[in-house]
Amino acid sequence: MARILVVDDDAAVQMTIRLLLERAGHSVVTAGDGRKGLAMCQAGDFDLLFLDIYMPGMDGFETMRMVRQQHPQLPIIVISGRPISSEADSAPDFLTMATKLGAVSSLQKPFRAADLLAAVAGCLDAARRGPRPAGGVASSP
Repeated sequence: MARILVVDDDAAVQMTIRLLLERAGHSVVTAGDGRKGLAMCQAGDFDLLFLDIYMPGMDGFETMRMVRQQHPQLPIIVISGRPISSEADSAPDFLTMATKLGAVSSLQKPFRAADLLAAVAGCLDAARRGPRPAGGVASSP
C-alpha cells in the first residue's frame, strides 16, 4: 500500500498512528521532530505525511513550508492536540490555518481510528487522481 511518514514529538501518538496504519497494510516511518522529519522526507520517497503542528524546535508550519518547497505534491495531514477554543475570537484555529497553507486534511487529537483511516484513504485517493484543473472543479468526460 502506501509509504507514510509520521512526524510527531509524542512517542505514544507515533506508536498509535503507526499501529493503525500498519494494520491497514501501510509502511510507516516515524520522526520525533520537524528537523528529523524533513531529513527523512528528503531521503525517502513517501506517499503521505502526517505532521504535528506543535513540536519543539521546528514546528509543523515551518516543516510543512520546507516540505512543500521540495515535494509540492506530497499530501500532508496535520494533527494537533491543542484544544479548539469554544470562543471563536480567543484563539486561532491552527488546523484550519494549516489546511489553508497546504495541508490536505487535519485531525484533532485525540482522534478515532476510523477518522484517521478515512483521512488517509481520502488523501491517497486524491493523490492518485492527480491535481485538479484550475478553479478546483474536476472536469467530466
